Formats: sequence, C-alpha cells, structure tokens
Amino acid sequence: MVTIRVRSKIVAEPPGPAARRVIDVMKRNCYDSTFTYPLVIAGGNGSFLHDVDGNSFLDFTSNIGSCPLGYSHPEIMQILAEQSRNGAHKIAGQDFYCKEHAELSERVASIVPQGFRTFFINSGAEAVENAIKIAYRKMSTTTPSMLPGVSCINAFHGRTLGALSFTFSKPVQKKGYPELPVLRIKFCTSDSDPEIDAAEKLLAENKVAFILSEVVQGEGGYNIASRQFIQNLRRYADRYCVPLILDEVQSGMGRTGKWWAFEHHGVRPDIMSAAKAMQVGMTAYASALDPGEQGALSSTWGGGSRIDMAVGAKIIEVIKEDRLLDNATVMGAKLKKGLQELAGKGGIADVRGLGLMIGIEFDSKQNRDERLARAFKKGLLLLPAGQKAMRVIPSLTITEDEVREGLELMSQVLSG
Repeated sequence: MVTIRVRSKIVAEPPGPAARRVIDVMKRNCYDSTFTYPLVIAGGNGSFLHDVDGNSFLDFTSNIGSCPLGYSHPEIMQILAEQSRNGAHKIAGQDFYCKEHAELSERVASIVPQGFRTFFINSGAEAVENAIKIAYRKMSTTTPSMLPGVSCINAFHGRTLGALSFTFSKPVQKKGYPELPVLRIKFCTSDSDPEIDAAEKLLAENKVAFILSEVVQGEGGYNIASRQFIQNLRRYADRYCVPLILDEVQSGMGRTGKWWAFEHHGVRPDIMSAAKAMQVGMTAYASALDPGEQGALSSTWGGGSRIDMAVGAKIIEVIKEDRLLDNATVMGAKLKKGLQELAGKGGIADVRGLGLMIGIEFDSKQNRDERLARAFKKGLLLLPAGQKAMRVIPSLTITEDEVREGLELMSQVLSG
C-alpha cells in the first residue's frame, strides 16, 4: 500500500474571514467576472497555493497554465529579484528595444517552426487578433473585400471583438456584440466523424480569409481534435491557398508533452498564437506572411514588461534543461490513468487529454459544479471547461507524490 504524504491543508473553512473581507471589497467595487470560487491567493510553493487564511491547496489549474513551473521556482525567483532592481522595468514595447525582448525572441525561435517570425503583445486574445490581421493583410493582396474566416463550433479564441467573432464556446461570451464575418465547421474529435471533410466543401464553395482552430479546445471543454481533422485542415488550406492559424494560447509551451499541440498531429501552421505560459502574448508566422510595412502590426505595451519577457525566456530554458516535456508526458499519463479508473464514479462520463491537459466530462453541469465546490473545500483546485467538463492542468513540474495526492482527493470528492 502506497503512503500518500498529504500537503494540502484546510485550517479555516474557505472562504475564511480574511478572504471574505477581500471578496466583499471586490464585490462592492468591481465587475463580477468569471470568479469560480472564493479563493483569495496569498502565495504559493511548488504545486501548492496558499490563501490569506492559511489554507494550502494542491493546484491543478496552474492559473490556467500561466504558471507552468508552479510557484516560487528558484530560477524564476532569481529573475524576479534581478528585475526588481531595474528602474525601467516597463517600456513602450514597440517603440524601444531591450535585451529581454531579444532574448525571448531567441528562445522562442528554437521552439517554433523554422523560419517563423514573432510579434509579442500583451495577451492571448491580442495574439489571436494579430494572427487574424496577418491573414487578412495577406489575402487582401489578391481579394480586397472582407472575407469570412472559418472557425470551429465550441471554439474559444479570446474576448476582444475580432477574436470573439471566432469564439463559439458559450452564448454569454458573445450575446449582444458585433462580429466579423465567420463560417463554422464542426471540431471533429474522431477520424471517423462524418463531418471530417466539411472544411473542403466549405472552401470549395466560398472564398475565405483563413482557417482558425485550436488543436485541443480549452474553454470549449478540453476536446482533442482528431489527427485526421487537423491534417485535413492543413491539406485543404494548402489546396485553396488559405492561411491556417492554430491557436496554442492554452495548449502550447509544453502543456501536452510537446512544445505545441499541433506537433502531435504532424502539421505545421502558417500562423500560430501563444500566451499564458509564455507570460506575454505572441503571434508567430511564416516569414512569407510578414506584412512588410512598419506599423501594420503594433501594440503600445506589446512585450513591454521586461519582467514578463525575462520570466518567459527563463521558463523556456527550464522546460528544456529539466526535461519537463517528458515529465508532462509521464505524469500526464499517470494522472489520466488514475482519473479513468474513477470513471463512472460520482458522475464522470469521460476522461480525455494530452500530457498535462486533461478534461473530465460529467453527466451534468450541476454535478460538475458541485464537485468543483467540494474539491475546493477539500483543498484541491480545479476549473470548469465547456458546458459540463472539468479541466485538470497542473504545473509541468508536478511530482508523482502530488499526482497521487490529487487522485486521492479526487476520489474523496467523487464519493458520497
């Protein structure tokens, strides 16, 4: 029998008194956005987050993948200490140069497809916005009218108006907002799906500006595209001379056990977006798609935080040196297997995932939400995805002991 060393700890039932004071101020002054549960973060170490009341939570969210090395990683803490002495830590990132920008671009060049150029911006939504702009600029040289783009049902690409046009995961995200012209196809998760070739018929009948898809849908439910589906998008994009944009904002930077989820499918996009784990947003694209005109792409603060760029460059270095792609593959397989063994318990209908990007589908939204709340009370942090799925997205540094603890907590959450 394996002994599990439990490190999560609830000393004051959350939300405790200190947390409630913070939440009361927020509710009084701020828009009630997408807060999942009443967690007020104080700090963290490794795979554990601590709240303001002294509770410790095993974090299976890594802040939606934006903390891929967990918390208080010594090499990241060193970068933060060094940057804390920099009196010009924020610059107008598209107006002046700095070495952190150059260093991040060099690290990124080693992990994106060969010959790609990069443009750093502030967020994942902006990364998608600029991917769309690059595609439109390219297609406008041959077809000047505003063409529709193609995106998938259940897609999530961000909340700025351009990216939101191609988002289709939840009605509340789009209701009442204008959008760019868009055509939609089914996001196929099986090679045998009867709609696996829908993109070809659509492209044959319509002039379009680009195809935009995730490889693993994030907000849409942690659905994994079939290999044939993504390869078909690549084939049809080539056949009809349409740029293929793959959105890796949540799935990229080693999350799935490879630098980019599209590597699992043996394709290369024309344009890609990234953010979250990189600390800044990034649009990367084949050199042939470069707008070739200064100012066509711009962002006042794009890549402007020298701290974020320095941390992003260090994250890439640590992932390489500590072989965290391998860890994501091995620990992800253990975690998925353990969760699959819980299938049928507590309303779990399906478990799917690549690496450390795992989705748990429940039989109902109500059941999913109740299990999320129960997990929080027991010291396990998880997040919803799609209509009735739960996302499991721990840090790439997660250990086998932490996997065991998470599975034990999950078993308790599903019981009763």
